[in-house]
Amino acid sequence: MKVYDLHCSQGHGFEGWFASDDDYQSQRSRGLLACPMCNDGTVARRLSAPRLNLSGAQAPAPPPAQPQGQAITRPADLQAAWLQAVRQLMNDTEDVGQRFAEEARRIHYGETAHRGIRGQASPEERQALLDEGIETVAIPLPAALKGPVQ
Repeated sequence: MKVYDLHCSQGHGFEGWFASDDDYQSQRSRGLLACPMCNDGTVARRLSAPRLNLSGAQAPAPPPAQPQGQAITRPADLQAAWLQAVRQLMNDTEDVGQRFAEEARRIHYGETAHRGIRGQASPEERQALLDEGIETVAIPLPAALKGPVQ
C-alpha cells in the first residue's frame, strides 16, 4: 500500500492511498483523482519522506496540544477544523434541498417548528430572504461531504 501526500492547484493538501505507484498513475491519467476540499481535478504528489515500520522504532511524538483560545496557524489544521465544522453543521441541520427559501420563510413566520436547515438557494432567493429579515449564510461544501460521510 502506498500513501502519498497530494495537493491540488488551489493549495489544499490531502492524503491518497494506492495499491501501487502504477495504481496512482492510472487513476491520475483517467481523471479519477480530485481534491476532497474543492473537487479540483488537478492533483499532484508532494515530495515526502517514506514511512518505514521498523521493529523497535518509536512512534513520533504527538504534536503539542493547541492551547484554548489560540489561533490555528498550520494550513492542514485549518482544513481539518473547517471540515469538522462543516460535518457538525451537516449533522445538526436538516437538508431541505431546493425548498430552502420556502422552508426558511415558514420557520421565520412561525408556520413550522424552529430548526436548523440547509439547502440550495439562488443569489436572488437569498437576497429576497434578506429583504424579509431572514439571514442566511452560503457555505460551499467540499465534494467529499456531498455524498455519504464516512
